[in-house]
Amino acid sequence: MPSKKSEIIDGLTIKYHANGKTIWSKGKIIDGLAEGYWEWYRIDGTIKRSGHFKSGEPVGEWITYDAKGLVYKKTQK
Repeated sequence: MPSKKSEIIDGLTIKYHANGKTIWSKGKIIDGLAEGYWEWYRIDGTIKRSGHFKSGEPVGEWITYDAKGLVYKKTQK
C-alpha cells in the first residue's frame, strides 16, 4: 500500500487522503514524533478528530466530531 502524500508547510506536516487533494491530517512532527495540536479530516474535508501529543503520546482533551464537523464527544488521555 503506498504511503500518503505529505508535505511540510509552515512547520506543519500535512498528509493527504489517497486522492492526493483532501487533507487527511496535519500537525507538527519533532524528532520523528507527533507533537502539539493535531487534526484529522474526512475525505469530504470535514474535521473528524483533534487532540494534542507530547513526544508522540496522546495527552489532554481529544475531540471527535460528527459528519457535519460538530463536536460529538470529548475524551481525556
